[in-house]
Amino acid sequence: MAERAIGKLDHIGIAVRSVAEARKFFEGALGARFLYEHANPDAGYRIFEFDLNGFTLELLEPLGKESFLHGFLDKHGEGLHHLTLDVPDAKKRIAELKEKGIKVVNEREYGPDSYEGFVSPRSSHGVLIQIGSGYPTLARAAEWFEKK
Repeated sequence: MAERAIGKLDHIGIAVRSVAEARKFFEGALGARFLYEHANPDAGYRIFEFDLNGFTLELLEPLGKESFLHGFLDKHGEGLHHLTLDVPDAKKRIAELKEKGIKVVNEREYGPDSYEGFVSPRSSHGVLIQIGSGYPTLARAAEWFEKK
């Protein structure tokens, strides 16, 4: 029997070729409310966050031809990129996952209370799972990204 769940679902990330096109569906058909956008030119992507009745949708759009998202989109097409679990102590939980032989990649610390890593899809039946702590609430999200 498994232990208690590792954390709660924080958001899902959806890879799209054009946020301008994707917004028509998510805002127009589903009623999602745009919150903010954040660009990470060094990593080659922009994210657009939307509130869907208290749940966060994150659209990821590539910036430039060198973006890792181009390879992802060419291989998989538009769709689910990752899901994110918010946990109380990501560093500890990631260490526990690694002790169980689960491959975790791209670990990084954003500050004393913010840490994340990604469970490789090879360990999680094809789904990239972001494990993190210190994520903002919807109300503080734009401010949090400005500080990163």
